Amino acid sequence: MQDEESLIRRAKQHDQTAFARLYEAHFDRIYRYVTLRIGDRTEAEDMTQQVFVNALQSISSFNWQGAPFAAWLFRIAHNQVVDYFRKRRKRAAAPLDESLLVSDSNPQQMVEHSLDIKQLLSATRQLTEAQREVISLRFASELSTAEVARIMGKSQGAIKALQHSAIVALRKTLLVNTDEKVQKT
Repeated sequence: MQDEESLIRRAKQHDQTAFARLYEAHFDRIYRYVTLRIGDRTEAEDMTQQVFVNALQSISSFNWQGAPFAAWLFRIAHNQVVDYFRKRRKRAAAPLDESLLVSDSNPQQMVEHSLDIKQLLSATRQLTEAQREVISLRFASELSTAEVARIMGKSQGAIKALQHSAIVALRKTLLVNTDEKVQKT
C-alpha cells in the first residue's frame, strides 16, 4: 500500500514512470472487468485505455484515503461501461471472444469451453445489473468484498447479499439449462 501511495504521489507530480507502473499493475484486472461487462474484446481494449487516459487526466484530483487506487480505477471503468451501454442501448451486443479465456490446443476442450462460456454469459444476462456488476468485480477482476463495496458505494453486507443472490440465480439457471440439454438427448 505504501509503495502504491508513493507511486500515486509521484504520478500526481507528472512522473510518467510512476503512472506507467500503476498502469502495469492494474491494466489486466480493469481489462478483464470491462471485457466481461461488455463482451467485446476490441471495444474493451479501447475502453480500458480510455480508463487510464481519464485516470491520468484526473490523477491530481485523486485523494489518498487508504482505499486502494484500484477502487478509483474501477469506478472510472464502471462509468465507462455505463456510458457504453447508454450509447449502444438500441444496438445488439457483440459476443464475447472466448479466446480471451482459453488457449488450449485440444479442439474438443475448446468447443466444450466455448459452450460453457456461452451458457454462463446467457445466464448472467438474466441477473440484475447490480448482480452482474458484483460478479464481474468479484470474479473477473478478483476484488475483495470491501473493494467492491467501495466501488459500488454499498455496504459489504449488501455486496455479500448481492453476490449470494447472483450465485444462486446463476446456479439455478445453469441447472435448468443442463436439465433441458439432458432431456433433449
